[in-house]
Amino acid sequence: MGNFTTRLVLVGSKSVEFHGPADITREATDAIVNAANSSLLGGGGVDGAIHRAGGPAILEACRQIVGKIGRLPAGKAVITTGGRLAAKHVIHTVGPIHRAGDPHQHETLASCYRESVRLADEHALKSLAFPSISTGAYGYPVADAAEIAVGTVVETLKSTAHVSHVRFVLFDVATLRVYVTAAERLSESDRSSSIQLEKAS
Repeated sequence: MGNFTTRLVLVGSKSVEFHGPADITREATDAIVNAANSSLLGGGGVDGAIHRAGGPAILEACRQIVGKIGRLPAGKAVITTGGRLAAKHVIHTVGPIHRAGDPHQHETLASCYRESVRLADEHALKSLAFPSISTGAYGYPVADAAEIAVGTVVETLKSTAHVSHVRFVLFDVATLRVYVTAAERLSESDRSSSIQLEKAS
């Protein structure tokens, strides 16, 4: 099966892409985002794959950060080298574990995306790639997570000085479709005509 890409184009030549099925460790954006755990010492899923592909330099950088700040709280983000990855940097963020009825998890997940984009912008990076944060082992419903992710990234991009391209790299077709649906809804609901949806395969 081939890969598919859908693009949201924002005013000012900024864009958000949805790509998959694909492996985020192979992305050549300036940074990729790691759905980390609060220890920053690697784990399963995307986290483990990034550490394996990037090599020991990423883990060493994470250990230095933990030595200074302790465990990374959910919703926050830090940046390290990309080690052996094509991406020069990895931005590590900790998503919320989904708990039914938790009134704060929406904002915590939004903060993951917001803080990652802001951190990339502070480091004058132009592009970054996200996985679907918290929808694996942390159990966040994909449809809800996609709405939060797409809306937050689009809104945050409006005020960036450097970041102009964000790519969601989704592991499977089902997740990709949910994110594209969220993008379609956002495009349809935008009354300022500042967002246009383009489809490409």
